[in-house]
Amino acid sequence: MVSKQKILIVDDDNNIAELISLYLTKECFDTMIVNDGESVMPAMETFAPNLILLDLMLPGIDGYQVCREVRAQYSVPIIMLSAKGEVFDKVLGLELGADDYMEKPFDSKELVARAKAVLRRYKPSNAPTENPNDKCVEYEDLTINLTNYSVIYMGHTVEMPPKELELLYFLASSPNHVFTREQLLDQIWGYEYIGDTRTVDVHIKRLREKIKDHANWKISTIWGIGYKFEVRN
Repeated sequence: MVSKQKILIVDDDNNIAELISLYLTKECFDTMIVNDGESVMPAMETFAPNLILLDLMLPGIDGYQVCREVRAQYSVPIIMLSAKGEVFDKVLGLELGADDYMEKPFDSKELVARAKAVLRRYKPSNAPTENPNDKCVEYEDLTINLTNYSVIYMGHTVEMPPKELELLYFLASSPNHVFTREQLLDQIWGYEYIGDTRTVDVHIKRLREKIKDHANWKISTIWGIGYKFEVRN
């Protein structure tokens, strides 16, 4: 029997949380609700969610701090929920490691669709695969495996959210090919993510913090256009 995927709902408004849970339960997800930031890390241990729906405006520890704490230990995907619609708030959420961002009030069907989309893209690094080399790109000191969502850099596993890994894999799969920010948004996110191509810039910045320039390859900025995975001959 296939076990249900589990979603942790973090929102101090229990009415909203219960409504979200209802829609997700109808779609055969297993849900757990916590109403404050302090309860998230214990829930990670006991519930082990496949996805977190995280409200930003929480009492005590806010959603931004919760996201930092989760990202320090887990690669589970996070969708931030907030009434704040400013680009700054969205970019900050992305910089802290969120995989998606939705403004309140949101359509419940869209929330469910986005949750499913994130979960389809994400597989834990220990997930079994039939053909482990089907979607694997290798360079000196760097291996990106999209089949099991793992990155090996300088002999060590690098933890990163699904979107970062997908972006890195996409660029590295087409060495020296220049992609515009709009092309990368379309290829990796599949829709107009937050209406701002800074989404791509934020993820590139996070990748560069984890994957430094190598003597034979690097992520290059093509000013005024976009990015490429530059490979030196």
